Amino acid sequence: MFNLLQLDLVSLRLLVLAAKTQNLTQAATSAHMSVSAASKRLAELERVTHCSLFTRVARGLQLTPAGRGLAEHARTILDAAEQMAHDATDYANGVRGHVRLFANTSAVIQFLPQDLAAFLAANPQVRIELEEVLSDRAIHAVEKGQAEIGIFADNVAAPGLHIHPYRHDRLVVLVPQGHVLAQRASVALAETLDFDYVALNQGSSLLRRINDAAASTGKRLKVRIQVSSFDGICRMIEAGLGIGILPLGSVHPGLLETKLRAIPLEGQWASRTLYVGVADTSRLSPEAANLFSYLSNLEG
Repeated sequence: MFNLLQLDLVSLRLLVLAAKTQNLTQAATSAHMSVSAASKRLAELERVTHCSLFTRVARGLQLTPAGRGLAEHARTILDAAEQMAHDATDYANGVRGHVRLFANTSAVIQFLPQDLAAFLAANPQVRIELEEVLSDRAIHAVEKGQAEIGIFADNVAAPGLHIHPYRHDRLVVLVPQGHVLAQRASVALAETLDFDYVALNQGSSLLRRINDAAASTGKRLKVRIQVSSFDGICRMIEAGLGIGILPLGSVHPGLLETKLRAIPLEGQWASRTLYVGVADTSRLSPEAANLFSYLSNLEG
């Protein structure tokens, strides 16, 4: 086993650049060093790791399996070092602490911009790192310690977390203005299932909820197109490629005035609760505990 103290960030960055370009001259130029200096550093890396990282070929460098694996580790180390530098700068500038928050798309689009703005106005020396993910991923990240706080939909189980209601939303059917359903005051899901749907990609808690509700009627969702965002769904519906189901608060008001019609869905299944959860309230940093308490008292 090699001595970790023999590694340095400059050499690791050079390894990543060489793996990306597979050309020593290009990697050396990007690292602002001479080709001979770059070659010596890569040779030293191979010596201290006891691994052959590259095969020299006519047109440049070819990664060995060891080279591919160690380049991935190098990227992770460099990312961590960069985050460390950012954090150090924040602390030097008076930031008291960081909170990592993973939240599903519904929360990010509908509620968190206003909620976090209000929190940060009252707590300007806190830095929040927000990542938009699927509900399952938010729960997993909190369970594994990758995030301190998660926000997710109520139809995704989180047995290992301490949870509290965060916000409520209501699902609507979105149709083009000229659609046959456009003038309805409300509609049952079963009445929509003969039409083509535009839906989110597999894995989303919203698609799972709609599929479960459709199955309870004895029908299946006819998904014509799947996209990765709420905005993508709206654009596809606007183009006449199907209808869709989204939380009302996620649809831009301008679209509802000119392009689309939002029809309330009948049934309790269309009312959702978003939850905020943590793994262990006793182990939260003071800043994370403060944010969790704040988000837990916004239910409305």
